[in-house]
Amino acid sequence: MVTPAARRAPAPPQAPGWPRRSAKRSGRAEDGARPHRVGGGHPGPTQADGYRVAVPDFETITYEAADGVARVTLNRPDVFNAFNATMQQELRTVWRWLRRDDSVRAVVLTGSGDRAFCTGIDRNEVLGEARATNAPGPPAVGPTPGAGPEPVHVGSGSTPFMFDDPGENIGPKSNDLWKPVVAAINGMACGGAFYMLGEVDIIVAAEHATFFDPHVSYGMAAGYEPLHLLPKMPFGEILRITLLGNAERMSAARAHQIGFVSEVCPVAELAERAGWVAAQIAAAPALAVQGSLRALWAGRELSRGQALDLGWAFVGLGTDQESLAEGQRAFTSGRRVEPRIR
Repeated sequence: MVTPAARRAPAPPQAPGWPRRSAKRSGRAEDGARPHRVGGGHPGPTQADGYRVAVPDFETITYEAADGVARVTLNRPDVFNAFNATMQQELRTVWRWLRRDDSVRAVVLTGSGDRAFCTGIDRNEVLGEARATNAPGPPAVGPTPGAGPEPVHVGSGSTPFMFDDPGENIGPKSNDLWKPVVAAINGMACGGAFYMLGEVDIIVAAEHATFFDPHVSYGMAAGYEPLHLLPKMPFGEILRITLLGNAERMSAARAHQIGFVSEVCPVAELAERAGWVAAQIAAAPALAVQGSLRALWAGRELSRGQALDLGWAFVGLGTDQESLAEGQRAFTSGRRVEPRIR
């Protein structure tokens, strides 16, 4: 369901600042930003009674929000921000949490440090668990269904047909989040990182960023990762990045050339560039933004005719009369925004 009306968005900051916090929150915003928060928790949705609900604390990601934009940072720099079972669950939590927070209208996703955005699954943790899970002999005794969180397994049971995909929790669209997500790629992005990059909406990359898929180099078939890339890269480029494995890395410049990345910049400017894009999106009426986003993704996944048949629904659901009237007043006023040229 689409929310009944979009709130009027404030004008975006020219260079949005971010409160800096570690994974264990200090509870104090820096850089002059004022994220909304309650007690020792994180910014969260507004309840019907008007009080804020604290976002849960996280171990493997950091979260901050200011001026309509949330920033989600993968925070395991010692393992190049590879995702383990905990990060999978925390990303699922934050994406689904953001569905309920109307004060956040756009998201920036990045990695900690400047060496890697994400290098996929943490093989030391998850594959070790998989070997134990799939070992010959009687199945291991697991938790009682419904009694608590179930561990994430790469394979489940004695046959290969019941499978817990380790990346199914980490993408925003897989968690039905239809707020635009801007990825800021600050280094290597490989393997399982493509689960996320296949589901974000805009990608901005630092000049030193690289993209590759090491699966075949380690004797594994690359299945989900290239499929996530299919709508975003030319088929020949996906074949090359998949079959060459570790032997070659795609540069940020090449990724920009083929349209996978929309902007390349020095790493010192990455946070500002990605934040600027998100801030401009957050300044627009949320209903119109989300209706447009939903229409575009439907057009990507359906046939052209099917998508056009749904166009009336996206326009009708994504158009708020108050926002429409405000847009008309802005148009007839003659005032125009000074655009940034890319």
